Parts: sequence; structure tokens; C-alpha cells
Amino acid sequence: MFHLESKSPKILVVGDLMIDHYVWGNCERISPEAPVQVVDVKGESNRLGGACNVAHNLNALNAKVFVCGVVGSDDAGLWLGDKLESMGVDISYLFVDTTRPTTKKTRIIIANQQVLRVDRESKKPIDDEIQNNIMQRLHAVLDMVDCVIISDYNKGLLSEELTQFIINYAKSKSKLVLCDPKGQDYRKYSGATLLTPNKKEAQLATGINITDESTLIHAGMALKEICNLTHSIITLSEDGIGVFADNAMERIPTKAKEVYDVTGAGDTVIAALGFALSSGCDILKACEFANTAAAVVVGKVGSAVATHSEIMTYLHTQSTNLRQHIASKIVSKAQLIDILKGLKQSKIVFTNGCFDILHRGHLAYLDRARGLGDMLIVGINDDSSVKALKGESRPINTLENRAFMLAALECVDCVVSFSEETPLELIKVIKPDVLVKGGDYHNKEVVGKEYAKEVVLIDFVEGYSTTNIIESIQRSALCKNS
Repeated sequence: MFHLESKSPKILVVGDLMIDHYVWGNCERISPEAPVQVVDVKGESNRLGGACNVAHNLNALNAKVFVCGVVGSDDAGLWLGDKLESMGVDISYLFVDTTRPTTKKTRIIIANQQVLRVDRESKKPIDDEIQNNIMQRLHAVLDMVDCVIISDYNKGLLSEELTQFIINYAKSKSKLVLCDPKGQDYRKYSGATLLTPNKKEAQLATGINITDESTLIHAGMALKEICNLTHSIITLSEDGIGVFADNAMERIPTKAKEVYDVTGAGDTVIAALGFALSSGCDILKACEFANTAAAVVVGKVGSAVATHSEIMTYLHTQSTNLRQHIASKIVSKAQLIDILKGLKQSKIVFTNGCFDILHRGHLAYLDRARGLGDMLIVGINDDSSVKALKGESRPINTLENRAFMLAALECVDCVVSFSEETPLELIKVIKPDVLVKGGDYHNKEVVGKEYAKEVVLIDFVEGYSTTNIIESIQRSALCKNS
């Protein structure tokens, strides 16, 4: 389990900023003007691409993100800046070049198939004046951040001079520097903490034909030497990540169960690596965390991100130790506060109850509650508060047993107990996006509603209740004794 939920490292992303523009439509005819398809446009949208997608992934993980790059003085540049700023990303280091367009890649999609891509971009190097301005301005933010991610898409920003300036200055301040490289000559990345080439890129950069594990290790070690890296890794697609040291390889296996779309997976990997290393993980744990984040993303369609709650849920489902997995979901109030700090991008659902004898009605209710958001937190009355509410004969099951049964449910993400008769103090702390109560609260006051964005009432399954179960057991016992 990765205990990174409360971490919020400061990370600077320097790289080629771009927009992924999608146009969806139908095609039912060929143009009379030329033998080409005529697209009847049904919709279009913009998404963050390139280095912007790295920033988006870091933002989802709750990092404090700074972005440095160049955009044009056009509508696309305005949209990109506004979008990043609306997410809470610091765009103070965004530079405008009136001589070049904002990079925008338009993909035409017909019947879920990409049939054409149109690129609006300039690959010429940025002019010296802008590069000098970037260098002068970056000193302040490089002093401030924990990590720098260089996201190179070979669009003219990251010259050898600028890249080496960033790496050398960051290293002089003991900052992490992670690079997503492009091209065949990796000397401009020399001195970085690590690079994230895939197998094909590593082969081109080293000139080593990778055919087996031995040549893979040779290439990994060559990268470390050529670029003077702290850590040498190569991403291996469905085979995970290879970490190289002392002429040996530690393979971190992939976590993906289903792959729907690999778009942006590389951005997710470098973002997750930067986040984990900045949060104190060693390189092996950081690679494991990155693989898990990538597994979440490739299970979605289109460029996507992985939030902490999604990573936690994914890890829970992959756990080989059922008891440990269940126990990890039972948390104290203090632990819950730490977890919530890392879930600002997630929609939190809260409900509560005694859950004395878990039954079908509870399962249906909790499953519906989980469907209202990204994470379901269940507050459970401790034994003394159950007695106060239900009488001296209750609870039937102890708090430990009741919490364990709830945590064993796939739809429940966290279980936390409280000693008061109502969960008001807990709700004040959680401030849930959705507060869920049973249908019996129609026309009743819902405790803590002022601390939630929304209150949802869910009707119980008729005929199922703990009281009914207890009465049925008592009747059965009487019949046997009579």
C-alpha cells in the first residue's frame, strides 16, 4: 500500500504544451469534388495534450503544479492557459510567442476510428530572447519546487542549452529532474535523475539492438553511463518497467488487467514517478506506483488521469492478502483526515449506521451510495453508541466484527467509527460531496446536511432489516423450545 494520500509535492513541468482536439462525426457519402469522405460533424472537444497532460496527471494526484512552456497569441493559447489555471495549475511561467501557433492536433473520428489527423504547429526553435527570458524567470521556481519534469515532444522549446540549464541548476539545488526524452541523441539530458524511454527509444539512443534480457540490461546500463543518470529505467509496455543497476535488472511488472487505450500512458508514468519520488518513495516503489497509475489510465478511453482514490481502489482489487486488504480500509479519524488531503479531485460520498447484522438491504443501499461518487466512506457507531440508540441487548456483533464485514465489501472504500449518537462531528471533518441517508429520512432533519454539497435519500429494500432478522431468530428459538 502506498501511503501518499496526504502528500502534495511542488513539481515544475517544462515542455511542449499542446491541445488534443477531437472531431467526431458520421460518414455516409463520398465527396463529388474528390474521392474523399464527407464527415457530418456531431461533436468536438479539446483536451490537454503533451506536457499539459503531464500537469493534468500531477494535478489529479494532488501535487502543486507549475507549468513552463510557450504558446501562441491565439484562441488555442488562451484556452490552454485558462484550462490549466482553472485546475489550480500555476501558469506564471507560460510565455507567449506571437510568431508561432499554439500546438494543436486535430483528430477526425468516424465510427470510433481515427481517419485523419491535422497538426497546427511550429517545430522551429524558440528565439533566443524568449529562451533567455525563460532562464531568467526559472531561477525562482526551481528554488521552490521538489522536482522538475521535462516533457520533450521535439517542438522547438527544449534546446540543449535550455535543457542543460534546467538540469544543472536543479541539481545544484538537490532537486529531482525526470525527462521524457525524444530523438536519438540523449546528451542534452545528461545529469538528469532519470529518463523514461521505451524499448525502441532506448535502442535508438544507445545503438544497441535489444533482442533479449541480456541486451536489454546492456542498453539500460549504457543509458546510465551515457547520460550520467542517478537511476536508469526503460518502460517495457505490457512487461512493466525495467530498473537497471550493477549490470542487473529489477523488473516491476505491469498492473493492467484490461487495456482500452494507451493514449497518454507515458505522461501518466512520468507524472506518477515524479510524484512518488518527491513524496519519499525509493525508485522501486515509485515504479510500482507509476505502473498502478498507468493501469488505471489504460483502462479508460482517451487521454485520462488517475486519481488517488482510483489507484487505491485498483490496489485493493489486486491485493493477494485478503485480510490485509480488508484491514487497510478500516481507518481512524486521524488517518481519514490524512487520506482526504490527497483526494481533492475525487467526489466523496458518506453514509453511516450501526450495521449490526449485515444483510441484503445494506448491500443494495451501500452499492447505490458508492455509485454516486468516486469514494464511499462509511461511518459506523461504536458499541456504546449502538447501546444508547438500540438498547442494552445491542449490538449483536462487536464494532471490530461489524467494521470488518463492511470493509470486506467491494463498494466500501473506508470505514471509520464514531462514539457519538450522530455522525455530526465526522461529517464536519469529511465535508462530503454527497451525504446519503435512508429513505426513512423523507420529511426528517438530516444531521450534518449543512456540511455536504448534496443530500441523497436512498430507499431501503423492503422486508430487510436487522430488527426483522433478530425477531425471526427469536421466533425460531421459541418454536424449537415449545
